[in-house]
Amino acid sequence: MLRSDVTRVMQIEREIFPFPWTEGNFIDSLRSGYDAWLFEDDREIVGYAVVMWLPDEVHLLNLSVVSSLQGRGFGRAALDWLSECTARRGARTMLLEVRPSNVRALRLYESAGFERIGLRRNYYPSYGNSREDALVLQRRLGDG
Repeated sequence: MLRSDVTRVMQIEREIFPFPWTEGNFIDSLRSGYDAWLFEDDREIVGYAVVMWLPDEVHLLNLSVVSSLQGRGFGRAALDWLSECTARRGARTMLLEVRPSNVRALRLYESAGFERIGLRRNYYPSYGNSREDALVLQRRLGDG
């Protein structure tokens, strides 16, 4: 992902999330040197991901697929590719947060071998000025 891609990424982000990342979140991630990828099909963006590296672990900050293609295997393919790519580069584990209400994403992550390791209370913004907890999930990568 390049800075010039953020406008299109933001269109997708706003379309699929009730509380999307901001343009600043994506720009700051790029400026900070986080890994940021676009996934394309016939030169159209079908998804994207942002990953922050820790010494031997990656933190998956955002993995998104356009709404019209959700449930068709694109998210699983992207997650598998990310896991393989980061494991080859030395990551032993992948960590992420997910809303308990995001059942589709939670099923994807758990079916890919992620395990619940914690809870972050009041982590996400929610409706009516309230907050939603985040489930913390982790998966061993490679030979882990």
